[in-house]
Amino acid sequence: MATEAFERVKAEARACRVCQGALDHPCRPVLTGTDSARIRIIGQAPGTRVQKSGAPFTDPSGDRLRDWMGVTAKEFYDERLFAITPMGFCFPGLDAKGGDKPPRKECAPLWQDRCTNALSRVELTLLIGAHAQRYHLGEMAGRTLTETVLRWREYWPHHAALPHPSWRNNAWLKRNAWFDGEVLPALRARIRSILDEAA
Repeated sequence: MATEAFERVKAEARACRVCQGALDHPCRPVLTGTDSARIRIIGQAPGTRVQKSGAPFTDPSGDRLRDWMGVTAKEFYDERLFAITPMGFCFPGLDAKGGDKPPRKECAPLWQDRCTNALSRVELTLLIGAHAQRYHLGEMAGRTLTETVLRWREYWPHHAALPHPSWRNNAWLKRNAWFDGEVLPALRARIRSILDEAA
């Protein structure tokens, strides 16, 4: 059976309005990539800045993520190399405390498996946050995000389990210095190896 082209999946996803009735702002699905992408990034959902820009990770979280990965913005936004397919493609809105709501539950069942099947050349998938980890790792995921990230070697080298690079996780990063000392060097080396092979 022929693999579905990611360009088709991407076009259909960008036209999706399934959640519009539940949102108080226009649906603006944000995902990027091409069939040739070697690295896939699966985060939570776009935030307010991405809702405005229409481009993923155009915020401080994106700056931190690119630093974690050891890549430039030019590399990061090269859709021939990177595909970005969050658990929710649209900004889900803000909760009562001013934080982002979780990804809409309608999104992942519609699109995640189709993206996985279409992105057949991906060698490494970054699972950022508990939503992505629970969906894509299933029973292999830990009971908490910390446990899952601690067990990162179990998913290596095809998956990397990461916390969200948001400033809201600064305290987590301080408590878990092993993440910077163990996970990030391995992540940067793996990403650079894939990019060098693709060059």
